[in-house]
Formats: sequence, structure tokens, C-alpha cells
Amino acid sequence: MSRNAYSQGKRQREAEKARKKKEKAERRAERREQGPAEAEIVSVDEIVGQVPTTGEAMRNMEERARAPREPSKVPCRLFVGSLSYDTTTEKLRDVFSEFGTVIDAAVVMDRGTGQSRGFGFVTFDSHRDAAKAVSNIHGAEIDGRDVVVKVAEER
Repeated sequence: MSRNAYSQGKRQREAEKARKKKEKAERRAERREQGPAEAEIVSVDEIVGQVPTTGEAMRNMEERARAPREPSKVPCRLFVGSLSYDTTTEKLRDVFSEFGTVIDAAVVMDRGTGQSRGFGFVTFDSHRDAAKAVSNIHGAEIDGRDVVVKVAEER
């Protein structure tokens, strides 16, 4: 590459840069001549809509406070340990369904042998039902074994 070709490219870049700078200055001058735009004046009702009075808002809050509340439906997973090797998923579901709605039940099986590993998990649709199950089944006998029941912990 000759030295002249490098200089020519540099001159073109500088000329382009100067042209853009000039155009920007012209746009800025146009905006200054136009002056500031007029602000549109609107009311609160146009933005928010109909705003209730303080008395109406207080009555609405009191009505909501008096309305009956439903228990929260947050699922709760329980760990069930010391299971007999003969205990099946269906048996586990039947035993725990006496205390509430069981979403899921599973006895953990060994991949190699296909035999129960001696523990499982039961998921209730609410914490209240799960707490009843823990208090009633922990230490109880299922298929000849005293089982351990507690809230499952995340890994």
C-alpha cells in the first residue's frame, strides 16, 4: 500500500466527519429557532380516571377486610422415610389422602435393582393439610415399619 493511498483514505474520513458535524449543528440551529414545544395540559381524571373519594376508599377497604378469606393453596412436599420395601406409591397415596388432597406421591426406587430405596415423597396442595399429616403419621406404622415424616428440604 502506498503512502498516498493511506493519506487519501484519512482525508475522506476527516471530510465525512466534518460533514456530519456541520449537519448536526444545522439541526441544532433549526430546533433553537422553533423554540420550545407547548406542553399539553391535562387533568388528573384524564390520566387516572375516576378517583374515589376518601370515604369511598375507606368503605371499600372495610368491605374487603370483612370478606371471608380462603386458605392459601401453596403446595407442600413431605419426606417419608423408613418405609418398608413392600410399600407402593398407591399405598403411600392412600395413607396420606386421609389428611387432605394429595397432588403427588412417589416411592423412590433403585435404578439398578428396581427395588424400593425405603423412602418417598408426598405433595399436598396446602401447608395446613401437610401439617396435619406430619402430626398424625410421624412415628405411625405403615406396612410393619414406623415411618419418619417431615417437610422435605430442597437440595
